[in-house]
Amino acid sequence: MANITVLGCGFGTALSIMWDKYGHNVTAWSKYKEEIDAIQGDGEHKKLLPGVIVPPTIGFTTDLSCATGADILVFAIPSKFVREVAVTVKPYVNKDTIIINVGKGFEEGTNKRLSEVISEELPDNTVAVLTGPSHAEEIARNIPTTVVCTSKDENCARYIQETLQNERFRIYVNSDTIGCELGGALKNPIALCCGIVEGLGLGDNTIAALMTRGLAEITRLGVAMGAKRETFNGLSGVGDLIVTCTSNHSRNHRAGLLIGEGIPAEEAVRRVGTVEGYQCAKIAYDIAKKLNVSVPIIEQLCEVCYNGRSPIESVVKLMGRPSKAEEEVF
Repeated sequence: MANITVLGCGFGTALSIMWDKYGHNVTAWSKYKEEIDAIQGDGEHKKLLPGVIVPPTIGFTTDLSCATGADILVFAIPSKFVREVAVTVKPYVNKDTIIINVGKGFEEGTNKRLSEVISEELPDNTVAVLTGPSHAEEIARNIPTTVVCTSKDENCARYIQETLQNERFRIYVNSDTIGCELGGALKNPIALCCGIVEGLGLGDNTIAALMTRGLAEITRLGVAMGAKRETFNGLSGVGDLIVTCTSNHSRNHRAGLLIGEGIPAEEAVRRVGTVEGYQCAKIAYDIAKKLNVSVPIIEQLCEVCYNGRSPIESVVKLMGRPSKAEEEVF
């Protein structure tokens, strides 16, 4: 059993509930006292996990010194706050504490993967990534879930697999940290697109096309960034893509629905909350242009989200692209 500190009480609450159930000593941190007060007062996280009992054995706090002495420190933080939290928590982190990032995105401004950001601020610690098809709403309800753990340190990945896996949470190990992390980040814009298509009232054929050609874009860009092609055929690639594109649990999908129904993108994101695909689309397109990689779906998403193009016009643009063979890489 491990001493685990979880930073972030969104997805982090679901992980805390699960790991507490399987005997770990869990502390959960939030920057917001009102969030913790609500969870402890209600005995559940009513906003994100209604109906799921949060056991009193989980310690909730706003004090980052809770990271001191942790065997495992989990970053379950939206991408835009990861560096800030890493800097603030650093004085309390022991050098032998293992860091796990479960967030999926890039840092705006640097275009860096989140594990890179954490490693920059906590260079003395081993950093791992836990990713894959894993909605908080289902993890908290103990629904069977399978994910991937990756780290530059293979022994660290194996330790996480052995320590955190249980009968309802199966962990595979993958040595391709870049690919695993990119799969989790880049599927978000595609999921946003699938929500838009559903909001437009288009059909399953269109969604299947978006998911399939979206996976091709993710793979092209990922390989250009140093990932292994085969990684995107696994849980952190196609697995996470499927669950995020098709489920109402997905905030990216829900925001896309609103955009497809005619709500401006910025307003749709405001209504839903954290929508990683909105920011990620712009970053992914910027990276793709620098690497000369074709990402037409992500490009059209940027047109819709940032340049006011109507979603249906983007569909027409995509359908009217020059014909090509499916085997073509670029």
